[in-house]
Amino acid sequence: MRDISVPALAAPLRSGGLADSVFDTAEQRPDFAQLARRDAEGAGWREVSAAEFRDEVMALARGLLADGVRPGARVALMSRTRYEWTLFSYALWAVGAQLVPVYPTASAEQLRSILAGARVAAIVVEHEAQAMTVAAACDERSGLRRIWQLDRDCVRRLAEEGTRLADADVHRLRHAVTPRSIAAIVYTSGTTGRPRGCVITHANLASECDTLHAGWGELLAAPGERPSLLAFLPLAHIYGLMLQVACIRGGVLLGHQPDLSVDALLPAFASFRPTVVFAVPYLFEKVCDRARRAAEQAGRRRLFDAAMTVAVRYAEAVAEQAQGTGRGPDAFLRARHAVYERLVYSRIRELLGGRVRTAVSGGSPLRRELGLLYAGAGITVYDGYGLTETTGAITVQPPGRVRFGTVGRPLPGSSMHLALDGEVWVRGSVVFAGYLDEGGRPGSGLYDGWLPTGDLGHLDEEGYLVITGRKKDIIITSSGKSVAPQALEQRLHAHPLISQCVVIGDNRPYVTALITLDPEALAHWRQLNGLDATEGSGHGDRGRDGLELSPEEQVRAEVQRAVARANSSVSRAESIRAFRILPGEFSQEAGLMTPSLKLRRAAIVRAYAAEIDAMYAQGERDIRESRAERRRAAARGGWRGEGLAYGR
Repeated sequence: MRDISVPALAAPLRSGGLADSVFDTAEQRPDFAQLARRDAEGAGWREVSAAEFRDEVMALARGLLADGVRPGARVALMSRTRYEWTLFSYALWAVGAQLVPVYPTASAEQLRSILAGARVAAIVVEHEAQAMTVAAACDERSGLRRIWQLDRDCVRRLAEEGTRLADADVHRLRHAVTPRSIAAIVYTSGTTGRPRGCVITHANLASECDTLHAGWGELLAAPGERPSLLAFLPLAHIYGLMLQVACIRGGVLLGHQPDLSVDALLPAFASFRPTVVFAVPYLFEKVCDRARRAAEQAGRRRLFDAAMTVAVRYAEAVAEQAQGTGRGPDAFLRARHAVYERLVYSRIRELLGGRVRTAVSGGSPLRRELGLLYAGAGITVYDGYGLTETTGAITVQPPGRVRFGTVGRPLPGSSMHLALDGEVWVRGSVVFAGYLDEGGRPGSGLYDGWLPTGDLGHLDEEGYLVITGRKKDIIITSSGKSVAPQALEQRLHAHPLISQCVVIGDNRPYVTALITLDPEALAHWRQLNGLDATEGSGHGDRGRDGLELSPEEQVRAEVQRAVARANSSVSRAESIRAFRILPGEFSQEAGLMTPSLKLRRAAIVRAYAAEIDAMYAQGERDIRESRAERRRAAARGGWRGEGLAYGR
């Protein structure tokens, strides 16, 4: 199967723009709770009615007009995920302006490129440090005319300035917005090259959100329960931006959480208690790791591991039954699952607030085993696939028909084609209007409406897409062997100790890997195994020579076992022959990760070129020493045929 199309579910946006839903909801249901804001103490939440939010949007929109923002003007928004982000978005759309999201961690160089490329006229920042970044990014050629700062009460100041204008001034501009008007210029994350500005229209965002509500709305909450979502992903990313619009258009209670760390997220989940979670695989991994560590500290490690094994087996049996290839869980498996439901699974759900039964994963493919684990624990994770250019998801798992290890079928209203080399091409109402050209105008990027995604994959017999990697990420070794690194990296990342990994091998004789460790998991693992960073092992682990291994050697031995398990899934030519454990994690600050937590491979290879060269040089020395040892053994008459097992 190389082609598939799915009929549309939702009617296209025929008139108006995204801001209309704010005013329509306030008119029809003024008391409806549209958003939730943290209270003054930061522990609880205060609901914001549809009428209250509309009035705030109107006041800010008048202020923006009074301060010179005009229809078609591009205004950048550089902030963490917070209430004011959503407020500014809709105020800008209400006057026909265009939003240019900027990651709050952007450097002056990155910001300079965006401000110039998108011809930005004004910018909103969160605090003084970001204002200084803006100042460093601007020069005499910059077209930036305004800067507003959230922690200097710019919302109130603009609202006061706008009191001299009438609401009719805003409505006149709002009614002039059409579905084809530009809503946002969203920049790609730049994992494989220079970030590019994607032109996203009001119709693109409306189609994405309305389709998801039409086909998947019933999954957002239990029957009779009000759906609610805690936004914590960067709103500068298309995934986060789309979720914001989906909540406002679909009546989902929206809260904001600015800190993406697990330590900050878990208390926010506990207080907000969302009914659904939209996240990236990283979060699902971390929640599972946190639950595992809590069990280990309580002396229930074996219980937890057994429960996870049962969860995977149970979910796999249920999935096979749904697909008509199995009989479902047997009585013994159901009984064990029921026991662990009370002892383990309910506690995992409590980490996400206790009400979540459905979640959505995006950004990168979710490991099949992790999807099964969550399903067995009572949370079905719907994996999807998309790009900035597709306004978020272009494929998603159909309701009640999840196939773990895939990213689902094309979004209704979309078509997919697989090129001869396996590249995924897509077309549909959610596909963007093109990239910005050098003049800041909508350019090309489409071929007769088709978008080449740069991702490789295949369709199974039911039309579910399996992503196998990025086209640009494929490794070609010096012997001509093609290696897709994604599968190896996912298997390595499944180990609790391993935080990040990058498989390397382009123009090299064999494949190697750079690996970073999770500091929290490492400290916990050492404590659990009675290890100290400077003293000997508490368990007496020994090497081949019979000597006790140092703590660092034991950590390396544990990682080596993870590498061996990952290698078992590929051929020897594709396997990792050597690896280097780095002293620290890849970070956004070092330019090695995108704000959406994707690794910048090219930047990592450049930054660790010396370590990579040293790893291969050591490998060559090891090979020469091994060959010399075999020659000496052969000369002594002790080698005979055993060497065939090692290869030559």
